[in-house]
Amino acid sequence: MIIAVDFDGTIVEHRYPQIGKEIPFAIATLKKLQAERHLLILWTVRERGLLEEAVEFCRKRGLEFYAVNANHPDESLPTNPSSPCRKVRADLYIDDCNMGGLADWGAIYEMVHNGWSYEQYISRTIEKHSHGVSLWQRLFGKHSYFLL
Repeated sequence: MIIAVDFDGTIVEHRYPQIGKEIPFAIATLKKLQAERHLLILWTVRERGLLEEAVEFCRKRGLEFYAVNANHPDESLPTNPSSPCRKVRADLYIDDCNMGGLADWGAIYEMVHNGWSYEQYISRTIEKHSHGVSLWQRLFGKHSYFLL
């Protein structure tokens, strides 16, 4: 699978233009996905020196991307300032601006590794933790958060 990954707010805490602290398990999860033969593209708004800092930040932690703001490592970045769009083709985009925000990296790994959609992940998580309790009991039973 080709996976496009944002940097600020996804791999590191959002402190742009500085580099924030690494979000727990982000780099380790991405390295594990690479080991499973997924191609990772760094897909970020960062440019020039700020982009080089982000790439170097990941490199120092053992994470090398297949491509950076491009579909292929040999693809050149747009040079026309009136057309700065860097649309990359990917099977999956991991970004803190997703609807609902960024899932934790353990959930992201489990979804990618198992080929699950977010809905399948939620369904399986509920099944795993419900222990035969019906949806209505979970929602409105004596231990429900909806009754607080």
